[in-house]
Amino acid sequence: MAELNLKQIEDRLNEEFRTSGDENRKLVFWYDDRAEFAEDVDSLQLDNAKILHLMPDNQFATKLFLEHEDRTTNYLIYAPFSKPDVHENHLEDILLYSRRFYADRASLLAVDLGIGEEWKPVLEAHIRFFANKERTKKFYDLGISQYDGTTIRLGMICALAGARTCSLEEALRIVLDEESQENHRIFDELARYDLMDSFWDLCARHFGLAWENPSIAKLVLALFVTCAAHEIMEPVPNSWEPFKMRKTGNAIAFLDSMMNSVVYQAVFDRLSLFASQQLHVADSLKTYPLESLIACGCFADIDTLLIQWIAGRLEAEDVDAHLGDYRIPALCEFRKKTHFGQQREHIYDMFICAIRLEMLTRQSYPDGFQNIIKDYKNHLYQIDTDYRHFYYHLDKLADASAYEPLRILIENIYTNEYLGKLLPKWNAGIMEDKALSVIPLQRDFYDHYVANSKDRVVVIISDAMRYETGRELFDRLADNPRSEVKIEAMLSTLPSYTRLGMSALLPHRKLELSPEGKELVDGAYCIDIQSREKALQARQPLARCVSFDDLKHMKTRDMRDIFTGQQVIYVYHDQIDVRGEHAEDEVFQACEEAVKEILDFIEKVHNGANTHHFIVTADHGFIYKRNKVQESDKIGNVHHHDIVKRRYIISQEGIQEDGVQNLNLGYLLGNEDSRMVSFPIGTSVFKTRGSGGQNYVHGGSSPQEMLVPVIEVHMERGKADMRTVQVRFINTISKITNLITTLDFIQSEPIGDAVKEATYLIGFMDAEGQPISNEITHVADSREEDPAKRTFRLRFTFKNQDYDISQSYFLVIKNAETGIVVFRHPFIMDLPFAGDFGFDL
Repeated sequence: MAELNLKQIEDRLNEEFRTSGDENRKLVFWYDDRAEFAEDVDSLQLDNAKILHLMPDNQFATKLFLEHEDRTTNYLIYAPFSKPDVHENHLEDILLYSRRFYADRASLLAVDLGIGEEWKPVLEAHIRFFANKERTKKFYDLGISQYDGTTIRLGMICALAGARTCSLEEALRIVLDEESQENHRIFDELARYDLMDSFWDLCARHFGLAWENPSIAKLVLALFVTCAAHEIMEPVPNSWEPFKMRKTGNAIAFLDSMMNSVVYQAVFDRLSLFASQQLHVADSLKTYPLESLIACGCFADIDTLLIQWIAGRLEAEDVDAHLGDYRIPALCEFRKKTHFGQQREHIYDMFICAIRLEMLTRQSYPDGFQNIIKDYKNHLYQIDTDYRHFYYHLDKLADASAYEPLRILIENIYTNEYLGKLLPKWNAGIMEDKALSVIPLQRDFYDHYVANSKDRVVVIISDAMRYETGRELFDRLADNPRSEVKIEAMLSTLPSYTRLGMSALLPHRKLELSPEGKELVDGAYCIDIQSREKALQARQPLARCVSFDDLKHMKTRDMRDIFTGQQVIYVYHDQIDVRGEHAEDEVFQACEEAVKEILDFIEKVHNGANTHHFIVTADHGFIYKRNKVQESDKIGNVHHHDIVKRRYIISQEGIQEDGVQNLNLGYLLGNEDSRMVSFPIGTSVFKTRGSGGQNYVHGGSSPQEMLVPVIEVHMERGKADMRTVQVRFINTISKITNLITTLDFIQSEPIGDAVKEATYLIGFMDAEGQPISNEITHVADSREEDPAKRTFRLRFTFKNQDYDISQSYFLVIKNAETGIVVFRHPFIMDLPFAGDFGFDL
């Protein structure tokens, strides 16, 4: 460090001034030709002397002071300039009986850093760099282990850039970051300290460049062209050819390091956009076979081209379309794992939902109530899930206008090909004599699921959680190894609406609907938590009814007080229905949030309130369509009946209209009520006053409205924590002989109940942990049971540099989330023609 240089000077000067029997005072002149120590001289701690500053214009005053005013004190006379010629030096006579001190910073630096004498000229050529303490300290802090002309110049470049290690790539990343923001500070300093040529020479050597007039713009274009040429399965456009770098591996590894870095990802994006604009990527590649572009991940324009193609295929309902070996779902999954594909994840997920929906709705639907329910529970529910997820992802896009044709198609398919065909069959089935005996009824819920529970049970009633959303919750719960989960479907009341459904879930001997429309449980009107708790305690005194919102933010101690001593707790969760009623187009977002809220709540209660048995169910489901209900879909002339709602009417006689069916209310509720419930056969609604409920409706008869989930969860103690899936290297080779090498890996086991997915970073490093290849991100998420289907192949491109065959290099697999290295395998790099030989700056 600079301080150590000064310590050397200080020691030498104190030696000069040390008296050894000589009583005469000592004067020592130090002419610092380049003023290298002008900032440091006053910090010298001299034991037996003072410092006197000599300037070109105070020589006579200095002479007068030394010979007349103070003739006893020892002085170091410091002059930040060269010694004047004898004829111009007023102090020449004093020099005859004084001593000269020589301190050249280059020599001091060389000694202090252990730099060989042969590299001292490099220090001298750039000595102005070391005239500043802060710059010199940054150079020292790099901790360079071996000095030569290259490392000295590179160290100065790194110090100016603010790099923490002596690495061209780290310095270059910082330079590109600043330049991409039009900040030229580093480049200005490189020029100021005569390091610009060295910078470009280092870049030329590292990447294999041969330019007469290098620039950052050219370098950026060359990096991206070289990477694209490696990934595109066709020759790059002729106009790109001059930018290709000779050392492909180094260019790819460098861009990969930026693309996969949390710190530099935004820089990579800015550089990629610049390169894309300068190279006219969209126009240059639009005539290329799209299958040749699939693996290219360095330009966002590639995703744009692929997305346009996929959207076109989906709009044409070409579900069998493919690019090379990739069908549309596999192509979307692959691109989601690329850098720019991750930024378009919602688009690709939307496409996956769209194509699945197009494929699933091509089937025929069964006849018979039991068959319909069986098919819906097994696979038809997935159509509703895909429709929900389609809009969930579409609504996440800042601008979805480009996908309006696809949206209209999906809306028509869902409405006409699915609901339009399934609902008439459902409503033909519900008219069967034994329809209400096919699956458990909601009005029997307490007796069927709760009454005989031996341990405490928490019943979570999520308002409007339909069966397909419950299946998603079930799948998420099943991934927890500490839980045993099963799901059934239950047939809700008809009409299928909140107050009646909530009443049906309570224990009762009689469920009825009064002439005024009040829902009565054993004669009591149960409209709020207090009245529901009273009805529950009539059967089970050790019971509570509570609001989910009250419990959600409650401290563990307070929550434990509510649960302690209770046998049954009903928790009312209202996320979906409240959003559906007041912000219709957010209902699918509410479904996602509801699943997460319930998952978190079960974990919280299990851990904090010593509770292990949970049941999740709902009061009713819903139908949601994005398109507004048209007048032609409304059934009019119904206002004279007793109770008129959009999806049902209760009257004495029933409605005798086309497209409407009637069932006895007493039959549906299990009482003697003679009134009739009228409901549309399809998705039509009754014309009511007001404009509410244009998209989100419930109350009628459909699997979406009437099939509600019953998810029973038993949380267990002592089970092993869920383990993370591993990735293993399965080749037997231990030597790399080509700059581009393909290796095989396998995902250790399928993702399942006790095994969760993981993302890994896979690449090669040297013994000091520096990357020598591109780093590949792999998401281990396969659920395939066949090991052969869990194998995958990765291609590595190595830096074109000298490799020591006697040293080990390592294949490293690192968990992307934790940063923990889970696998490290040594390799020999036997690449005799890699790198350049005998080259130094």
